Amino acid sequence: MTNREQFRPEDHPNDHFLLTTVVGSYKKPKWLDRARDRFEDEDADFGEAEFAEAKDDAARLITEEHERAGLDVVVDGEMRRNEMVEYFAHLIEGYEFNGRVKVWGHNYFDKPSVVDDVAYGEEWLVDEYEFTSSVASRPVKVPITGPYTLANWTFNEAYEDDEALAYDLAELVNTEIERLVDAGARYIQIDEPALATTPDDHAIVGECLERIVAEIPDDVRIGVHVCYGDYSRIYPEVLDYPVDEVDLELTNGDYEQIDVFTDPEFTLDLALGVVDNHTAEVESVAQIKENILQGLKVVPPERLTISPDCGLKLLPREVAYGKMENMVRAARVIRSCVTNFGSAGEHWRFGPRRQSSVSWEQKELRTTV
Repeated sequence: MTNREQFRPEDHPNDHFLLTTVVGSYKKPKWLDRARDRFEDEDADFGEAEFAEAKDDAARLITEEHERAGLDVVVDGEMRRNEMVEYFAHLIEGYEFNGRVKVWGHNYFDKPSVVDDVAYGEEWLVDEYEFTSSVASRPVKVPITGPYTLANWTFNEAYEDDEALAYDLAELVNTEIERLVDAGARYIQIDEPALATTPDDHAIVGECLERIVAEIPDDVRIGVHVCYGDYSRIYPEVLDYPVDEVDLELTNGDYEQIDVFTDPEFTLDLALGVVDNHTAEVESVAQIKENILQGLKVVPPERLTISPDCGLKLLPREVAYGKMENMVRAARVIRSCVTNFGSAGEHWRFGPRRQSSVSWEQKELRTTV
């Protein structure tokens, strides 16, 4: 049994299991943004306790929303986090902040500087995980920004180079994951969006991951999420990463790069984005089924995880929910159909030599919705 099987629901009706989850971030309720504004207003009567209660309420709300959509593994939508680097930099000794920088459009990022050797201070995510687990009836995944991105998206004023900084940060991430594991976490996602922008550094990411997973038990599932980029520049090298799954953003590129992962054979589990986090249109169940079939070109269903391309925090909540709900429906259809087709490996491990099977399988699946 792989460590993936622990996330199969007890009442799962099919032999084959397409795990459904989300990448992490989700649209915050407007009242939580207002609560943050009041908390940061020195003249407002809104302190730590009130803001903590607001964050708890938001985390509970989004966790329940994920469960209502039918996801097998849920996240709290990162309700306690303001930004994927800034949040952690505030908790790591050696960082300081000097003002906001513009990243795109009207979006700003409080880009931190490393001014001294980084060190582990207070815990990062244990309280978040424990609360989410206490309100969730399904398994909980913990996304955590990876050391390479923490280093790459930081002004480095203390280390000889970003590589040395990334390795020290990897040791801190390892410490946090050990504490998460002690708290009961069994699914950790390392977010490394910077890898897609500087893919020549894939070996540095690999070394960081080696340090991150040191002494982590085998029953803890470790994934790495890589945002959209030229994947041919990091494949097949990513297959050497010491992780269970690689999470890829392919929907917004219309799966033009899917064949990159068929030669050589993809030997890890694949987490595949099947809805686009950049568009406010909710994809139909039929369209998402077609997207899932793209993943079955690469791995069998027992090694395929279904999720959005990336975090959904920039989409209206009703749109994000619609995407998740249809994603779950499409996965359930595929799971049922694959079970009815025959024994494992009969129809989904297809390529140029099995083109007839591809056409037959797709035709059968399209008739079910």
